[in-house]
Amino acid sequence: MVQLMAPFILSREVLSSPIGGVLLLTDAEGRLRALDFDDYVERMTRLLNRHYGAGGWRIEEASTRTAAHAALARYFAGDVRAVDTLETATGGTPFQRSVWAALRQVPAGAPESYAALARRVGRERAVRAVGLANSQNPVAIVAPCHRIVGANGALTGYAGGLERKRWLLQHEAEHRRAP
Repeated sequence: MVQLMAPFILSREVLSSPIGGVLLLTDAEGRLRALDFDDYVERMTRLLNRHYGAGGWRIEEASTRTAAHAALARYFAGDVRAVDTLETATGGTPFQRSVWAALRQVPAGAPESYAALARRVGRERAVRAVGLANSQNPVAIVAPCHRIVGANGALTGYAGGLERKRWLLQHEAEHRRAP
């Protein structure tokens, strides 16, 4: 007899922010598993299916506010370092997870190029692969993929939209010295 595993349960919260509703999904241990904007639910669903399998996860409304919600609220209030120590747990390949970990080392208010990010992960010739991993980041803002810009400093693609990327970068530049 085949024993079926129960779906992985994720607790859902929505945080209002100056750039729209932010969806937060955490696991039973309170680790952030996914973060995206409420107008990008389809993208989040695709990433969840890729990481946990279609039907391998289920969302329930959170019964209490999580540390992720509190940290993101502080981030949007001006403490741009509030998310730096937030615990995450993501799916993805080992390479993707190495890119997402390297994103967390890019300081607020100091955008880097894709080439610099590739060097951070020790794969300086894999700029396109790093860019692809960056675009599939399931915990935006916390693993700050918005801090990655073109070689000439130009804003390039951002899954949440370039206007949001611009706002996030300006917000961090204005508040990077916050305690």
